Parts: sequence; structure tokens; C-alpha cells
Amino acid sequence: MKILYCILLSIEVLLCCIMPSYAAEVKEADLAGSWYTASKAGLEKELKGYLDAANPEKIDGQIAAIIVPHAGYTYSGPVAAYGYKAVQDKGIKTVIILGFSHRKYFDGIAIYDKGVWKTPLGEIHIDEALAKEIIAKNPRVKFNPDLFKEENSVEMQVPFIQIAFGKKGQSRLNSGGTVPMIVPIAFGTQDYNDAESLAVTLSDVLKDKNDVLIVASTDMSHYHSYTEANSIDKHAINTLNQLKAKNLYDEGKLGICEMCGLMPVAATLLAAEKLGYDKIKTLKYANSGDITGDKGRVVGYVSAAIYKVEIRSNMLNETQRKRLLQIARESIMSFVKDGKRKSFTEKDELLNQPMGAFVTLHEAGELRGCIGNMAGSGPLYQTIADMAVEAATGDPRFNSLSAGEIDKIDIEISVLSPLKRVKEIDEIKIPGHGVIVKKGFRSGVYLPQVADETGWSKEEFMTSLCAHKAGLSPDAWKDPATEIYIFTAEVFGEKEGEKI
Repeated sequence: MKILYCILLSIEVLLCCIMPSYAAEVKEADLAGSWYTASKAGLEKELKGYLDAANPEKIDGQIAAIIVPHAGYTYSGPVAAYGYKAVQDKGIKTVIILGFSHRKYFDGIAIYDKGVWKTPLGEIHIDEALAKEIIAKNPRVKFNPDLFKEENSVEMQVPFIQIAFGKKGQSRLNSGGTVPMIVPIAFGTQDYNDAESLAVTLSDVLKDKNDVLIVASTDMSHYHSYTEANSIDKHAINTLNQLKAKNLYDEGKLGICEMCGLMPVAATLLAAEKLGYDKIKTLKYANSGDITGDKGRVVGYVSAAIYKVEIRSNMLNETQRKRLLQIARESIMSFVKDGKRKSFTEKDELLNQPMGAFVTLHEAGELRGCIGNMAGSGPLYQTIADMAVEAATGDPRFNSLSAGEIDKIDIEISVLSPLKRVKEIDEIKIPGHGVIVKKGFRSGVYLPQVADETGWSKEEFMTSLCAHKAGLSPDAWKDPATEIYIFTAEVFGEKEGEKI
């Protein structure tokens, strides 16, 4: 009996040692019952209602971050829902919440790097591996749980994450792998150097990940009249839309822009820029006067998404293809007949992206002109308009197209992917890739369809490219000093009897 008693006593002692440690790793919700309801059913119904009502404009691209407010849900919930609605069903596995300390000073950046957070909707786990990687790469980032006590800029995002990524609006535990993990981060001071520092760290740890979302937490102007708030926030949103973090920060410090979450937003803009995300869309703006009807002293709220347009094969739909062919033909007609370049204005987001493109003209099945721009320095639709005119009048191999020939030509367009430099010839796929060779001041390019039309092998393709297009020696492609770039092309054109 004594032995059994000792064993039981040892177990009790062991449990006493374990339990306090476990409890310390569970952060309870500080704001439930004040900033939002403590009722699980009530919270689910409220947030799901906001998400169901939100109708953000669809974003055709990959979203890196959203900017959302953090006031009580009664006031800011309808606006925040627009941001979270935009990233539902995006396969997000971890959400990095960037907030700041309203109440406590801390020289640096605080992070919560372990355990779970608990809300009325259940527990959500910290992505400990990612949090520790951030700490290891940035000495300004330190575990400091005190900065997260009663900190609404961070906590108000957690229930939204649980609901937005749950099935049919129901929160689910992360242990099943269905709700993202989180990495809560809070700035302790308004130091732009910290924003730059964290942006470098985030871009480094996220460069190979496409399943992590950054949430920048901020409200807009505080306690102005309804009219004044709208004016101040309109200017702030215009500045935000320029994606210039330093400009936004400087105007915020001067009081021209009012964002309490200036640091989270600045860091997010900087990190997104480093990761190649160059677009922003305002999804919703409103202030508390729009929600409550009291327009005396209001607080502004905005939801926005930072994203990039994905360049992929067959990216253009039928309507976009037809429009580009129409632009090409109308450009040629205007210039050849009247000597004037026709002006176009396009609202389609993809057609406004800078992409390289070639325009090729055929007459009775024979080449009649082909000119392109590899870099695509301007909007795609403008590149097509310019290259169409050049193919008709500027290809030195042919006479300029006459007005009488316009109806005889067929137009083919090749929209190019970004260039990729290759080090090994094995990376080139023939057929499949277009190729550029460059050595010194000489260069040449073959579009992907050249291999299809000729049936050349890779060696024949590269030899002809070097000798006949670039003016280099036939085997220059074997020289390590020769730069070789590959690309793909989405090719489409007019068919006989179906000219635009």
C-alpha cells in the first residue's frame, strides 16, 4: 500500500508541475463580454451575418494581405467582413496578425510565439515554428505576452479568422487542420525602422510560402464630424493606394492621414512590395456614423486587399482575347488610313497589366509583319495597339501595309509570360518555350510557335536563333557568356471569315 501511495503522490506532484505550465500557454479572451459578445452562438451568428452581407469586388489574383479595422464588432464588423470575405477559400494555413499596443510601451516588436488563444468560438493555435523563425531572424522581435493583454488591435481579428475560414461559418479547432494557425505580432512604438525591419523579416520567411496571409489592423480617423471624417479618410485611402509606405508614414506622423495602425500598415506595404505584390484594392469604407446613425463624432473604418495578378497560361478569357484583337485591327485601320494612332481606355484589370506581347500579321497564309515588345512596360492593351501599328508599318522586312490590304490580313497575338534566365540548356523545352539569346550588343528572339511551325529539334532551334536572328555564331548558345532567357506565350488570332 505504501508503494501505491507513493506512486499516486508522485503522479499528483507531476500533474501539479505540468498544469500551471499548460495553463500559462492558453491565452483567454480579454475582450469577450465587452468589445464583443461572450456567447458562442451569438458571436457566430453576428460574424456570419456580417460575412454573408459583405459583397467585395472579386480580385483576380493572389492576395498577400488584407487591411481591416479593430473596433467593437457593432461598429467595425460590417467593414472588416469585406476583407475576410475576400480571402475565404484561399487555402490559408497561417495568419500573421499585425497590430500595435494601444496601452503599453515596449521598445521593439512583441510576438506571441507559443500555445493557443481561446475565444468563445474555441481555441486557435499559434504557428510556433513560423513565430520562432521570425524571432531568430529579427532581434527587435521578442516574446512579450503583456503587450497582448486587452489589446483590441490583435484580439478583434481572432474570432473573425475562426469564423471566416470555418465551414459554413462555423468555427473549428485547428487540431483538425481546418482553421489557420495565427502569429500575433504587436508594435510597441511608432518607429519606421521597426516597420522596415519586420518587412525584411517577413519577406524572407514568406518568400516560398503562398498559404500565409498578413492581416494589418487599423482604424481610420477618430472623433471628427461625419463630413470631416470622410474627407480625411478619403485622402488617407488615396495615399494608401499609392503603395508608398514612407509617404503614408510621414503623412500619418504629421496628422494629414489618420491611421492608428500606421505601423502595421506600413510594414505590410513594405513586405508586400518585397514579395512582388504591387496592387491594392479598397473593398469597403464606412464610418461609425454610417452604422449607428450618430454622425457627431465618428471613427472611420476601411477594408483593403494587397495582391498581385497571377501570370499563367491561358490567362485571358474569350472576351479579353476578342477585345485585344479588336484593338489591334482598329489601330491598324486608323493609322494606315488616316495616319493617326487611335486612343483606347480599358477598365479590365488584366488588360491594364504590363505584359510583353507580339502582333503577327499573315496574308494568304504568308507572314506579312511581326513586331513585339518583350518587356511590356505599359498596359497590355496599349502594347497591343502599338505593336499592331508597328507590325503593319514598321517591320523592315516588308513594305508598309496599304489600305487595300487591311481586309486581307489575319491578326495573331502572342501574350508573353515574364522572362526567366536559364543556366542549363536542359531547362529549355522545344516545343513549348520561346527563347531569347543575348551576347554583347546582339540579341535575337524566337516565339514558341516557331518550333511548332518548323518542327525543329532544340539544337536546330537554338542554332537558327543564334545565327539568323541574333547575328551570332551558330553555336553561340553553348557559350557560357551568352545569356539565354525563356518564356511562354498565349497565342490566339482571327480565323478566316471571323475577323473582328
